[in-house]
Amino acid sequence: MKYFSLNNRAHFATFEEAVVRGLAPDKGLYFPQEIQKLPDSFFKNLNALSKTEIGYEAIKNFIGKEIPKPELEKIVENTLNFDFPLVKLEKDVSVLELFHGPTLAFKDVGAKFMASSLGYFIKKGNLGKVTVLVATSGDTGGAVANGFLGVQGIDVVILYPKGKVSEIQEKQLTRLGQNITALEVEGAFDECQQMVKRAFLDEDIAQQRKLTSANSINVARWLPQMFYYLLAYKQLENKNKNTVFSVPSGNFGNICAGLVAQKLGLPIQHFVAANNANDVITRYFNTEDYAPKPSIQTISNAMDVGDPSNFVRILELFENDFSNLKNIISSYSFDDEQTKEAIKKVFQEMGYVMDPHGAVGYLGLKAFQKENPDYSGVFLETAHPVKFLETVEKVISEKVEIPTELAELNKREKKALQISDYEELKAFLLN
Repeated sequence: MKYFSLNNRAHFATFEEAVVRGLAPDKGLYFPQEIQKLPDSFFKNLNALSKTEIGYEAIKNFIGKEIPKPELEKIVENTLNFDFPLVKLEKDVSVLELFHGPTLAFKDVGAKFMASSLGYFIKKGNLGKVTVLVATSGDTGGAVANGFLGVQGIDVVILYPKGKVSEIQEKQLTRLGQNITALEVEGAFDECQQMVKRAFLDEDIAQQRKLTSANSINVARWLPQMFYYLLAYKQLENKNKNTVFSVPSGNFGNICAGLVAQKLGLPIQHFVAANNANDVITRYFNTEDYAPKPSIQTISNAMDVGDPSNFVRILELFENDFSNLKNIISSYSFDDEQTKEAIKKVFQEMGYVMDPHGAVGYLGLKAFQKENPDYSGVFLETAHPVKFLETVEKVISEKVEIPTELAELNKREKKALQISDYEELKAFLLN
């Protein structure tokens, strides 16, 4: 499979090159040259297939022969070695729980797949040491840290905005040690992301370090997220009814992967991009004017993104046809008070505890169904509510049980370096 840069269609890379580089030399995101539709029989027979078989069939054409079948099957099996239950809450409303992985967040899937893929390429070739440089607004950092922990030949450097991730999220990326370094940045997530992108284009750094990114801009982080849309569809009670997926959206890699699954032939009719108060995309759907703006802090912090990187991939999927885009995607925005009310309502009426991101997804689904009552809907619960303990417990007025794997983190010391600007990041990378 070849990948081209969305900034320069004449620039091509193999899957391995796209994974190792992260971004194209011209700062463009990589995009597959083609998306081959899977046979209808694959979707009709999903119930008879294992998670590994489903994941392998979905991803194989994006990799081609660069990873042999037995190795790729092992990578997929390791990536999907936890549960992805679809839980029915009420008539035509189900929640896809994506928090049963090692860091209790949906990003475990992409992080594990990328770590295994990059580890394979390092073992087979002469890449030397690779530095994974990543910015996080919340869950990416912990998932990447866990996925790459102890992988030989890889150093991980994670930038996160000071005071703008939850306490548990911070513990997950600052208390592992080994090959993981956390950099606490004075600023918002957008500034962390800008620093990472700038570092990739810095020739001084390129001469000393081989950089790649583990944000969803990396194809090996982005594409595997389509797995759980397929696994959710397998669990649907009524596959004959129109179905909408409501996706809490920040950097838009998750929903973009769902749209790729649809391009593969997954019979899902519609998607909702559910935004918090960072409503750049919601406003775009209302005005057809894409106007990035500085992000603002919310209780659904992993979605605090003012200039979502992956939206350009969504535009490419729809050939920049706005009318076609609006036929498949709707977008709604909700503030913190609406999010809290949703958490409280669902807990009181259904006994189900949502995290703030899942609550935004729930609100997006209900808003769409109000306008389209003939749709059955699934919203994504992208993180365990315990990761937002203070917010959730205050809203539901009850304690949330802390999983044992998180309790272990409390025994470890926080290790993070403080930086405030790009020059300090550069100095660290060149040291």
